[in-house]
Amino acid sequence: MSDFDLKRILEGALFSNLAPMSIYQMKKLFGNQKVPTEGMLREALTSLADDYKARSIHLVEVAGGFRFQVSQDLIPYLANLTDDKPGKYSRATLETLAMIAYRQPVTRGEIEAVRGVAVNTQIIRTLEERGWITVVGHKEVPGRPALLATTTEFLNDFGLKSLEELPNAEDLIVAPTEDLLDQMNVHGE
Repeated sequence: MSDFDLKRILEGALFSNLAPMSIYQMKKLFGNQKVPTEGMLREALTSLADDYKARSIHLVEVAGGFRFQVSQDLIPYLANLTDDKPGKYSRATLETLAMIAYRQPVTRGEIEAVRGVAVNTQIIRTLEERGWITVVGHKEVPGRPALLATTTEFLNDFGLKSLEELPNAEDLIVAPTEDLLDQMNVHGE
């Protein structure tokens, strides 16, 4: 199989898949045929990304793998295609999500201690339903409170490969919530 064919196969698979594709999933594309190595796949993906650099879509790597996404500078125009407005999240919801992202795994009580107010059950439910947080265990203290952490879906939705790519925590203190969402390109989609 030529490099050109490999790129075409990966391009087609990435366009037809709704979720990001991992290298493991890409290897499964070849079934009983000779499976390309991870290095070959990454080389083809790099070449494919280069092909799309000056286009309206880009190949990006996120926590869940690789995906095509629209260039950030086009988002204001594309938003005009629909009357649907992105969901808005309350300041309390966004603060809770930030606490979980930066301090995970964390208990609800620990979040409340830092924020200084009770965390509404609906906030946790909303973040779980969105797929951004999950229970990863229970703390070994009386009552065994749930330990909350972010998910791969959180990283994918925020365009991150890992938690290390989160904005600097000090920026959270000084930047208004909407500015941070603009930085991370998320407005309650």
